[in-house]
Amino acid sequence: MKKILAIASLIASVCLLGGCDFFRQLAGRPTSQDIEQKRLVLEQRAAVLRQQEDSLRLVREREQELKRLEADSLAALEELRTSKVKVIPSPRVASARAELAYEYYVMIGAFSVPEFARNQASRAEQAGYTAVQIPFRNGITAVGACPSNSLAEVLSSLKKLRGESFCPAEAWILHKE
Repeated sequence: MKKILAIASLIASVCLLGGCDFFRQLAGRPTSQDIEQKRLVLEQRAAVLRQQEDSLRLVREREQELKRLEADSLAALEELRTSKVKVIPSPRVASARAELAYEYYVMIGAFSVPEFARNQASRAEQAGYTAVQIPFRNGITAVGACPSNSLAEVLSSLKKLRGESFCPAEAWILHKE
């Protein structure tokens, strides 16, 4: 009986001290350490896949935005073609293209007296528009309003500005080119 009790206590101690990993290893199955390593690898792969999905989503969103901008620009070009709006490239008039921060400006005045240009810019700003003074080669200072990099936006701004009391009927669009 002592032999059976000794064998039983030996088996019990092996079971209690060895745990499941001991039997898993004996059976050729992965241990808890192997399972944890595999879990970490899978989590890393999942994180990489999430990053790739986010990148693809951002690319798709950017492509959609570019398509929208292209459609807006084409619509604006068509509207320009059918209207009497003048678009003049800046090299013909501005003293330095580098001074122009945006592609397009709605030109709401040109003055030989700089004070008059400041007053026009001030009127535009008081009405809630962004206005800049642009020096021309011939000494004239022009006032540009609603600067934008989008032709569609600047055309929309021109329509809106034409309803303002300070905006002349012959307002035109300056293109930085």
